[in-house]
Amino acid sequence: MAFDIEMIQTVYARMPERVAAARQVLGRPLTLSEKILYSHLWENPLERAYSRGKDYVDFAPDRVAMQDATAQMALLQFMQAGRPQVAVPSTVHCDHLIQAKVGATEDLNNAVQQSKEVFDFLSSVSNKYGVGFWRPGAGIIHQVVLENYAFPGGMMIGTDSHTPNAGGLGMIAIGVGGADACDVMAGLAWELKQPKLIGVKLTGKLSGWASAKDVILWVAGQLTVKGGTGAIVEYFGEGAESMSATGKATICNMGAEIGATTSIFAYDVRMAEYLRGTSRADVADLADSVAEYLRSDDEVYADPAKYYDQLIELDLSTLEPHINGPFTPDLAWPLSKFAQAVQENNWPAELEVGLIGSCTNSSYEDITRAASVAQQAVDKKLKPRAEYTITPGSELVRYTIERDGYISIFDTMGAVVMANACGPCIGQWARHTNDPTKKNSIITSFNRNFKARNDGNPNTHAFVASPEIVTAFAIAGDLTFNPMTDTLINEEGQAVKLDEPQGLEMPPRGYAVEDAGYQAPAEDGSTVEVIVSPTSDRLQLLEPFTPWEGTDITGLKLLIKAKGKCTTDHISMAGPWLKYRGHLDNISNNLLIGATNFFNEKANEVKSQLTGEYGTVPGVQRGYKAAGVGTIVVGDENYGEGSSREHAAMEPRHLGVRAILVKSFARIHETNLKKQGMLALTFADGSDYDKIREDDTIDIVGLTEFAPEKQLTIVLNHADGSTEAFPVNHTYNAAQIEWFKAGGALNIIRRGVGA
Repeated sequence: MAFDIEMIQTVYARMPERVAAARQVLGRPLTLSEKILYSHLWENPLERAYSRGKDYVDFAPDRVAMQDATAQMALLQFMQAGRPQVAVPSTVHCDHLIQAKVGATEDLNNAVQQSKEVFDFLSSVSNKYGVGFWRPGAGIIHQVVLENYAFPGGMMIGTDSHTPNAGGLGMIAIGVGGADACDVMAGLAWELKQPKLIGVKLTGKLSGWASAKDVILWVAGQLTVKGGTGAIVEYFGEGAESMSATGKATICNMGAEIGATTSIFAYDVRMAEYLRGTSRADVADLADSVAEYLRSDDEVYADPAKYYDQLIELDLSTLEPHINGPFTPDLAWPLSKFAQAVQENNWPAELEVGLIGSCTNSSYEDITRAASVAQQAVDKKLKPRAEYTITPGSELVRYTIERDGYISIFDTMGAVVMANACGPCIGQWARHTNDPTKKNSIITSFNRNFKARNDGNPNTHAFVASPEIVTAFAIAGDLTFNPMTDTLINEEGQAVKLDEPQGLEMPPRGYAVEDAGYQAPAEDGSTVEVIVSPTSDRLQLLEPFTPWEGTDITGLKLLIKAKGKCTTDHISMAGPWLKYRGHLDNISNNLLIGATNFFNEKANEVKSQLTGEYGTVPGVQRGYKAAGVGTIVVGDENYGEGSSREHAAMEPRHLGVRAILVKSFARIHETNLKKQGMLALTFADGSDYDKIREDDTIDIVGLTEFAPEKQLTIVLNHADGSTEAFPVNHTYNAAQIEWFKAGGALNIIRRGVGA
């Protein structure tokens, strides 16, 4: 029987009535996304239609998922909420704190020893509050969720930006910060602006070297890293039905790279097969009984342009394999044009490492297609010219592919199998190199390729492709190689050509595993003790943030005016900093160290107005905090793009930054700032960014009349005695303004239970 089957039964039992009510109120047919959204409203019955991209709506998610790096802060916050147990099914997955260095066994053992304190904390706090716990080595959160928890028509939030992976099983799954997770686990409504809808109509069928990965790489090229912001991307059509559930999950996973709220596919036979293949026939039977509610209405499919805010069409039979990058996941190159791009842009053509797996591409189908290419290297006597690694997504997949002989194929080829964890995808990679700063190229089947993300080297040109293309490139060791047309010289001096990859959607003998790595929580956790040492440098109990003082905020100093791309990796780096994710003060020492200072074009070097000297961003900010001086951060477009990590919002709050003023925000980061009681403001006129000088003292005026859709005013007091003022926008609604006034949303939760 599937996990939480009674909850799933309840969701399906109420769905027909709620969908019918929504259809009546809206007076038109509904898309799949609308059916799920309106079935998960916090308050029922529905009284009015919500305006896409405008109205904030309260939802009741069915479950919460957390990975170990973000779960620490989410559960530390939940401990402050005063609740005895989580209100909805919730899980923790230990996948981020395992560094890829040597190989699976040794790396996992090292991680368990080095992060024992954190894993013990997560295990005990999960045990106490009724949270399912997946031990280190069990697998990557999104793959484990797909195999065990995702179900068609459900709604889930997760403290990782690639939570939308579950859309491959027809679930609205949205990445959030830990404060949002805390709200839902505490039994409160979860707020989201009603998303816009982008429809992607897929016709035809994939063939040859093309895969589901190439669909999202192509879409990323069309929409860019912020083209999906505020929208659900809904895929449909005969092409969608022709793809496996895990292929669909790959596409939904990388929707995070276009800023989408989430992505989703309609329930179909391929999803039912995957559910049954992963021991969830009971869920498939239930879904079959309400199948008409797990897809858009027929009228929507007949005239999609009428029902979506934007419509994109793609004939899969014409789709080439794509390679995206470097430095951004939306720079899309068809395989036939990639070699020319490498040469014209002077990117390093020699490939040093090929890496496959991760939460995006580590399904049985992915592994078998890559293995079919690897087998050719063995059979055709081709020795790979680049390093090659495999990161399985879960113990279920790893055990099954080992049983079925695929790991031995990779071993024979000379590959290294890493632990079932995120590893190099998130910067947890001890890369083997003699020069960690040299200009070089790698290619992965991961999702992100921001500068320095994988190995900490800003000169590493990281490209993203399907596992089979990565494997072919690793064999060739050359980014100008085209496996569809080119030949390679083998060890016997013969010219040989790689055949098209072949794969299996599901294991013919079924999945198998000896120990999946799951720990069920105590039925009664009231006597379970959660221990956090006061001297720990890894964990730190939280103190409430200070409420707003009730006046305009004046006398702010400029901490940094960030230039260009400023992702959550720039604001709060991962890699070696992951070990401090449970200790707010220690991890705050990485605040904005990756951001480029507009005034000197350098990273982690800003001017202190207190001393007139330059120092590190966190060092200068700690000086302001010690002096009781508030500060402001100024940024560019799509500020906070990337991961869901709320540390990027909590660190500036903790160190005394009062406001973030940018040209535009990425969705999750803007919400995280609001949850922590920060001011998240945007320029009404983007050119006002140019007015801000390094020595400015800045006032924020209008806060005593802070109201939805009412602009605030920024006053720049220049060092030469002159002043400038201009309006700024915000997206706060009435409830979010109360978060700001209270000093953060958690303070309101605590107040509600009298804690």
